[in-house]
Amino acid sequence: MDGEHVVVGAVPGPAAPPPGAPSGPGGGEGPVSLNTATVEQLDTLPGVGPVLAQHIVDYRTRHGGFRSVDELREVNGIGERRFADLQSLVRP
Repeated sequence: MDGEHVVVGAVPGPAAPPPGAPSGPGGGEGPVSLNTATVEQLDTLPGVGPVLAQHIVDYRTRHGGFRSVDELREVNGIGERRFADLQSLVRP
């Protein structure tokens, strides 16, 4: 194509995440979205295993999503200490 640049012999850089890919631990930079993350993505958060990740997804489904990070305290299995650990790693 006219104007296209082709680099030969260069070492490839890190692949960019696909558009709309989740972010956060295990998925890139930034906080993990409580409203879109899968159980597997939530499981990458410290102190969150597959059971607690499923509780988060179940809460999201029952309540129509998270409107604030503070709602995470209402999820079965999340106490004050775990909430404090997760608060800066997640977003609604």
